[in-house]
Formats: sequence, structure tokens, C-alpha cells
Amino acid sequence: MEFKNFETLAIRTQMEQTSQREHSAPIYMNSGFTFNDAEHARALFSNEVEGNIYTRYSNPNNNEFIEKLCLMEGAEDGMSMASGMAAMFTSIAAFVSAGDHIVASRSVFGSTHQILTQLLPKWGISHTYVDIDNPEGFEEAIQENTKMIFIETPSNPAIDLLDIEYLGKLADKHGIILNVDNCFATPYVQNPLKLGAHIVTHSATKFIDGQGRTIAGAVLGSKELIEQVRFMARHTGPALSPFNGWILSKSLETLAVRMERHCENALALAQFLEEREEVEFVKYPFLPSHPQYELAKKQMRAGGGLTTFEVKGGIEAGRKFLNALKMCSFTANLGDTRTICAHPASTTHSKLTEEERLQVGITPGLIRISAGLEHIEDIKADIAQALEVSQLEVVEKVK
Repeated sequence: MEFKNFETLAIRTQMEQTSQREHSAPIYMNSGFTFNDAEHARALFSNEVEGNIYTRYSNPNNNEFIEKLCLMEGAEDGMSMASGMAAMFTSIAAFVSAGDHIVASRSVFGSTHQILTQLLPKWGISHTYVDIDNPEGFEEAIQENTKMIFIETPSNPAIDLLDIEYLGKLADKHGIILNVDNCFATPYVQNPLKLGAHIVTHSATKFIDGQGRTIAGAVLGSKELIEQVRFMARHTGPALSPFNGWILSKSLETLAVRMERHCENALALAQFLEEREEVEFVKYPFLPSHPQYELAKKQMRAGGGLTTFEVKGGIEAGRKFLNALKMCSFTANLGDTRTICAHPASTTHSKLTEEERLQVGITPGLIRISAGLEHIEDIKADIAQALEVSQLEVVEKVK
């Protein structure tokens, strides 16, 4: 029987049942797999037949996880990775050589920024950043040696958007790859490949796992492109643990219901924050006040699980707000069942200069909230009391 709906695909896509008749897939904690005979081994290594050889190459649990993700994203093929940053690096490095050039949106995750500005230049690979509010700048930045456009949308942490369809057509026009980090949206909220992207990357550590248990990543795309990713991963070794592959495959079974609640809570929280006098501004894709609201409605199924806001009083007020939280967690992660607040300027993007942070919308008092699955009234109550404390501290300091 063929399934078409997202939720059913996530739950009913499973590896073949073994002789033990298990209902859920077993965990294949093996480093290697045996061969039927010498000819079978030769055929496997020459890619004439499919099958598992060594877990650094593939594993039944990781295969099941990727098969589900491919169905959700509309991808032909994919590769699991040991972390989100392993996925980001491999999805870029597999396609560039010394002398090549990358065009990237300026608003990218801090470690991605380090790859582009510190690591790739060591091998003669250059880049040009384009401001996220200047979409025409992407074509202006393309050079004869440009091989890829790399973007995040929504961006981390400013929650800005880029038009995937426009950039996909631009990439096709110039014969280059559009690589989209879809971590914030997940395949439930947004499908970049269906909008024209060629490669999609994920930090599965976040919403895909959803409970803060694992570190993992994934790269998805056409068979032709993923073959290049697979070759690089096979020989550089960013292999995902089978145990984590098993966890993530099970996590995908609840992705739809979790993301619906994450999005519902994030929107309600953003609306609540817009009315608070302690807040300078709020950004959430499905708020009409978001500068790219129409684009969000066009390419996203919902607004996602993250919102950002600026506390009045700048960096000091932001710190006081975080120190006053009683229920919400203060950590650098996101996509958990528990609501998480973070201060990008002093954590995830602290390696950037103040000027670099301001260029990507990271103001001193910016707070990023990953809305969890708690009752929304409990989330709002904790945020409200922390906001009140942050302003009291600011007022007392001024006095």
C-alpha cells in the first residue's frame, strides 16, 4: 500500500521486519556487516548492488531515518551525519575546490560563519556575503568561479526570510547549487527542494529529535548530488551512531504533532510579546508585522517554533531577563519539548564582532525563544515576570 500523507509516511516507513517479528525496528549496533561470498563483497564495494558494508558508510537504522526524511522533503536521496555542523560542512565541501567561490546570506549560524570565513579560506575557497534584505545582491555577488549559494531561512537567530523559489531560479540560471539550511522550519513547515533548492541540510539535533537527546545532521537532494556528499562522508568519517539513527527515526513519527504545537505556542507567544511595553520589537514569520509576512505565507506551512524579541534596556536588561526566568530553560540549544531562551550576542554568535552581529540583526538585547510544548499560559507567565524584573533592574540602575 502506498502512503502519501506526511504523518503516515513518518510512522509507517520502516525497514523490513526480521524473523523476530518486531513491531518497532531493532537497533543495529554493528560496526560491520558480513558478505554472502566473495562475489557479493566485490559487488557491494563496486556499488553494483545495494547493501550495508560498514557503519561509517551506512547502517539499517540510519538508512531508515534518511528514507523517512527524503519522503518528507521530497528528496531522491540523503545522507545522515554525526552532527548538524558535519552536515553543513560536508554539504558545502563536497562541491567546492581551491579557487572556487560561494555566495551566502550574511545571516547564518555562528559555526557556519566560521566555516565560511576561517576554514574554507585555508583551502583557497572564498565567499561573498549578501545582506538578507537585499535579494538582488545575490546575482550581483555571483562570479565566474561561484559554485554555490548557501542560505538559512528562517535565519538564526534574527528570523529573517529569503525567497527560495527566486534563489532556486537564480541558481539554475547560473548553473550553480542552491543549498538551504532548513533546520528552523523542519520538513513539516517548509520544503526547499519543492521550491527550487538543490540541497537541503538539517541539524537533526533540534526539532527533528525534539527532546534534546541526540546530536545529528542530514543532507538531502538528488541522487547525483548526494552521491558526491556520500563519497566525501564515506572517506572523512562523520558517521551517525546507529543508536541515534534509531532515536531520530522514532522522533520523526511525532514530528507533525510536535511542530503543530511548537508553532501554535510560538505564534501565541509572539502575539503576547507584541503587546508588552518592556519589548522594543518582536519577530515571527506569521505575525503580520514581520517585514516578510507575505513571503512566509507563500513558502511556509506555519511560522515555526522560534520567535525573537528585543528587551528594552539592551544587553543588561537581556541578561536580567534571562536570570529572572523560573520555568523556561536558559541554554544554547533549541527545538526541545521545553521552552528555551537564549541570548545570541553572548552565546551562539559571541565570536562575531559587534558590527557583524548588528549586520545580521543581532542587537544587544535580542532574546531568541524556542517555544516548547508546555501550556502556553505557563510559558507566558514566566516570560511576563522575567520581563518585569528586567525593567525594574534597568530603572533602578538609571536612578
